[in-house]
Amino acid sequence: MYTNKEIWNVTYPIFLGLLAQNVINVTDTAFLGHVGEVALGAAAMGGLLYICVYTVAFGFSVGSQILIARRNGEGNFHVIGPVMWQGTAFSLGMGVALLAILLVCAEPLIRLLITSDTIFHATYEFFTWRIWGFLFAFVNVMFRALYIGITKTKVLTMNAVVMALVNVFLDYAMIFGKCGFPEMGIRGAALASVIAEASSMLFFVVYTYGKIDLKKYGLNRFGHFDWDMVMRILRISCFTMVQYFLSMAIWFVFFMALERLGQRQLAIANIVRSVYVVLLIPVQSLSTTANTLVSNLIGSGGVAGVVRLLHKIARMSFLIMVVCVALCVIFPQAILSVYTNEEALLLESVPALYVVCGAMLIAALANIYFNGISGTGNTQAALGLEVGVQIFYALYIIVVGMMLRAPVDVCFTTEVIYYSLMLTFSVIYLKKAKWQNKKI
Repeated sequence: MYTNKEIWNVTYPIFLGLLAQNVINVTDTAFLGHVGEVALGAAAMGGLLYICVYTVAFGFSVGSQILIARRNGEGNFHVIGPVMWQGTAFSLGMGVALLAILLVCAEPLIRLLITSDTIFHATYEFFTWRIWGFLFAFVNVMFRALYIGITKTKVLTMNAVVMALVNVFLDYAMIFGKCGFPEMGIRGAALASVIAEASSMLFFVVYTYGKIDLKKYGLNRFGHFDWDMVMRILRISCFTMVQYFLSMAIWFVFFMALERLGQRQLAIANIVRSVYVVLLIPVQSLSTTANTLVSNLIGSGGVAGVVRLLHKIARMSFLIMVVCVALCVIFPQAILSVYTNEEALLLESVPALYVVCGAMLIAALANIYFNGISGTGNTQAALGLEVGVQIFYALYIIVVGMMLRAPVDVCFTTEVIYYSLMLTFSVIYLKKAKWQNKKI
């Protein structure tokens, strides 16, 4: 059984890494918020579309991470390298294929999803630059899976700091035309993110070859492409790939509904979503820890302690979120002013922020137990649970956002319902289902 200190030792580098990575989201939103509402809305739509595709690779890496963590817990270290390299080759191949498809299909796809001509043109401009990041991001997720799976997470912090620093500098330089760069506006934000992802991949490669015992983990040879290994990974990760894609696709439905309410509502939603993403960082960090520690614990024969471990991590997650939410409730305008200096837009964003704060208190528990299910290797059950909840989510936002055309704060109540259902069904599954003997 892991102690609080051991849990935190795995979690805090992931937390710092996610914090640094989300500087990209925050700086893009903050800088573009000073360019105008159209740029802010287009970056939201283009960014979400990018993430919807990116989550396919992320879902694949989570399946790989579960497998790596199980082998790490068993002490079969030499098997980890083949999982890593075969998974990386497959993930990069996916990235190249998706890039080619989207370069051809981006314009009709975005036209289908967005009604405003102004936002359509800006979104298309942003997206066609942003998708070049697939070539690097689809490799980065596999390095992340490796280091989380073997619980050497400190490198994630260093990597994310490098990526964040590159992105912040290039955002400032390329969006506004500073430091000798041309003024590129929304294209500059997209290109800055792509270069930041490239710098992240370079860092991972250099660090791995310089600091890791390649022979111990079987990382010193690639061999030939092994479809059997890839299929073994896919048997676990295919469900997480669909799950993560659907979780982001449903966000896109949410923003489609708000885009139809007008540029103002879309701008408010993007600002609040940016705060929402930052609030989720400690929860995501502890959820990732829960996922990998559950798999390691089962691999070492500690299946009886899984639920107790999840309770312990959930308590930590909830207490941290109480502090974060309290700061948002006490200083809402100070936090929102990072994204805009327009007083009216600031005030209109506060009610939606309060709704998100309520949702985050439930999310702090729901995400831990839900990721615990994936950590057991029962990714098919996790997908089924996610799909069931998301069907309700989609129906709710279609009715409230598209049919009733409710304001942004009312639309965000769907997050409260989503996490409440997720928490309820996850706890029921862990108590009632027979997940203890899953072999991967």
